[in-house]
Formats: sequence, structure tokens, C-alpha cells
Amino acid sequence: MSNFEDADTEETVTCLQMTLYHPGHQRSGIFQSVRFFNREKFPTSKVVKFGRNSNTCHYIFQDKQVSRVQFYLQLFKKFDSSVVSFEIKNMSKKTNLIVDNKELGYINKMDMPDECMIRFGNYQFLIEKEDGESFEFFEIQFFVFFLSTRPLLQENNWLPQKPIPECGSYSSCSTHNNSPIEMGDNEW
Repeated sequence: MSNFEDADTEETVTCLQMTLYHPGHQRSGIFQSVRFFNREKFPTSKVVKFGRNSNTCHYIFQDKQVSRVQFYLQLFKKFDSSVVSFEIKNMSKKTNLIVDNKELGYINKMDMPDECMIRFGNYQFLIEKEDGESFEFFEIQFFVFFLSTRPLLQENNWLPQKPIPECGSYSSCSTHNNSPIEMGDNEW
């Protein structure tokens, strides 16, 4: 028998493809620590952290507006399923994480949809999961969105149901009256 016949069958690996956007990324070097277009392989037991702390995070954003650990992703397999999924958890005490239109406060977590938009501050991540067979490894691949002056939300028609308040959180902004108020010409 040859080595070819004895070799293990190669399994495909689940990959999260992330397209990143920040309006100032080209001039500020926010993403200089991220290796774009390369697939990085992780064991399934690995918790992948995103933030600005280079000692604890796998992906570092050079921006003081980002928390030391902003959020993390962890792979899991649902009971009675052959497909792996990801869980996302917000680790920022100051900024809520918005996954599609669901707002996650500090230490809130949820199952991440196979395709979703993650937002915090001026950051936008379009995430698409490419399914694989392996239960031993997963991969992450980054792309940068610089071909357009429009944010990912607008470019992909991924319009939120509610506007994003300047304070970064729906719950911490004042929302006493959500209905429109009619005003006269001299009222401001």
C-alpha cells in the first residue's frame, strides 16, 4: 500500500468570513494587527477574543474606543446536530454589541446567525459562516471593506429597524416618547 492510500481523509473546516468596516481605518491604522485574506486555524476548544489588549485578544484593534476585550466567539455543536455553530458574547462594560438588531449588554451572549452584522461604535462586521465537516478545527478569515465610501450596512442593504443612538446603547439613551411630535414654525 502507498502512503496515499493510508492517508486520512481530509475534512473541510468551518470558516467564519468577516468583512470589517470602520470609517477611519485607512488613516488611523485600526486594523494594522489583523492579517487580511489569510485563513487562521483554531482548535474547536479555543475562545477567540477581539479587543485592544494584545495580551489576551487574538484580534487587536488599535483604537482606545475599543474595550480591552470587546467580545468573544466560541464554537459549539447543538445537541443532536451535525453542524457547528458559534456563540458571541459581549465583554464590554461600556459599549453594547448589536448582532443584527439584537442588543447585547455586558456579558450577554447569543447563538450567532450563520450570516449577520455585528456593530459597536463605528465598527461593522459582516460575518458569513462557511460550513465544514471537522469537529477538531475552525478557521477565521478577514476581509477589509475599503472599496466603497458607504458603510457595510448601506452597501448590503442591511438597514437596522431602529437608528443607532450616539451613546451606543438603546437602553442608556433617553427614549421617553417614541412617537413623532408636531411642532409649529416657531417652536424649537
